Amino acid sequence: MSKQLQPLSVAAPGFFGLNTQDSPVGMSANFAKIADNCVIDKQGRIAARQGHTQVSTSTGGLGSNPLETIYEFVDYDGTKTVVSAGNNKLFTGTTTLTDKTPAAYTPTANHWQGATLAGHVYLFQKNHLPLLGHDHAGTGFELETIAGHEHATGTPPSANAVLAAFGRLWAADIVGDTHTVYWSSDIASSNHGGHQWTGGTSGSIDISGVWKADDIVALAEFNGRLVIFGKRQVVMYNGAASPASTMAFEDIIDIGCIARDSVQQTGDDLIFLSDRGVMSLGRLIQEKSQPLRDISKNVRSDLMADVPSDTTGVKSVYSPENAFYLLSLPAVNKVYVFDLRGALEDGSYRATKWTAIALTAFERLSNGTLYMGKDTLGIVQYGSYQDAGNSYRMNYYSNEQDFGAPANEKFLKKMRITVIGGALSTAVLKWSYDYEDSYSQETFTFGSDVIGQFGISEFGSQDTTPDPDRVPPSPPDYDFQIAEYNSGVTINRPSVNASGSGTTISFGVEAVINNSNFSIQKIDILALIGRLL
Repeated sequence: MSKQLQPLSVAAPGFFGLNTQDSPVGMSANFAKIADNCVIDKQGRIAARQGHTQVSTSTGGLGSNPLETIYEFVDYDGTKTVVSAGNNKLFTGTTTLTDKTPAAYTPTANHWQGATLAGHVYLFQKNHLPLLGHDHAGTGFELETIAGHEHATGTPPSANAVLAAFGRLWAADIVGDTHTVYWSSDIASSNHGGHQWTGGTSGSIDISGVWKADDIVALAEFNGRLVIFGKRQVVMYNGAASPASTMAFEDIIDIGCIARDSVQQTGDDLIFLSDRGVMSLGRLIQEKSQPLRDISKNVRSDLMADVPSDTTGVKSVYSPENAFYLLSLPAVNKVYVFDLRGALEDGSYRATKWTAIALTAFERLSNGTLYMGKDTLGIVQYGSYQDAGNSYRMNYYSNEQDFGAPANEKFLKKMRITVIGGALSTAVLKWSYDYEDSYSQETFTFGSDVIGQFGISEFGSQDTTPDPDRVPPSPPDYDFQIAEYNSGVTINRPSVNASGSGTTISFGVEAVINNSNFSIQKIDILALIGRLL
């Protein structure tokens, strides 16, 4: 008497994102072992990231270098100017990059940080005279040194970190002085507050007596407080609206930030990269303590192994439109993606990775558009499902699954995947057993009238040994179902006859993304559950 096939379904595979930190034994199928070039979409499915379209068609003096800074300046009258930096030059424009490097000014790096105050943009970078940019008397946007401006007083610090908050500029991290925070005059007492670094309400504070020996890395404003990030500690001050009279120490946390450009405000939170992973600085609780949440907990070891010793090139961005925080590590051609729609039970966020892509700058524009710096393309825009007109590859793999029967042999007979989208995409459905790296596979072309069979192959050797418990093979069954909705969303449900056996099963999907979205809704498996081993 033949045994009945058992359904082993996995709804929303990879819904919890990557988990490379914990032991894969017994791990939920909602976690992914691999999620390359993936995001978690708004329906909670593992999905292909979007690609990028080229914005800059004329990159001028950028040459064969990438942009390493992109900043949008919004003037009083609503005029928007995108300022960027690469090849030791400063540019304005998007489609055409126009060199705006001040005369007789020679930058030696491109890691500027921008801040906007009172109709001016200010650019700071370590070991460089700070710059300001504005449309002077309607003659067009120009850049010049702050010290060279007609309304400047004092010498602005050649700092690496700048912040516009509480009506003034704040600056810190100077060569030879990494423990002093400087602030300019405020705009309430002067229309040119960011120009004035002596007299008025300008001043400074040495925080070396507040924390154990440390170096300032970044500055931020959070919940009405001035936040000073060191490499190993975070210090908070209240009363920063009047620093000379009311600013006072409030709290210190024994964890720091190791990359200036990893700090992002997400509306009600601050996210930053520490030497222990990506952290979230929560809102103040009633007891005035600051809760910390390790949002990269499930990928921490992999992430920290990829973080370079020199974090100058580490970039990040928060996109509320896409509900993600991106942390780019261009030195290793990876981007770690954290979905911010909601935390998992352990407080971490769902993580995926973008691979084989070096993004060297980010800027979310005021209209929600996400600009990025990539290779020699100048500015590119996040969107579409091609990378500058080319296809790219999405990979998803599950951890080993025993489906509640760890001691039973399982003989796969059929697998079906439900894909949202995928029109004209080529995808490969894979499966393996018992922690083996050798996968069987079937290949499909979605959205085509002709579904070609590529057969079942093994990476490594082909097993041709007869299996007495195996049902006699039948012709490949693609059972290709396509549903089309009025909204234009396509659902593909290909299924295949599977083979092999084992106590645990790992499955994966590799898809070539070419101008169509691709989300994995469900994977259904039919199997014979064999004897206890």
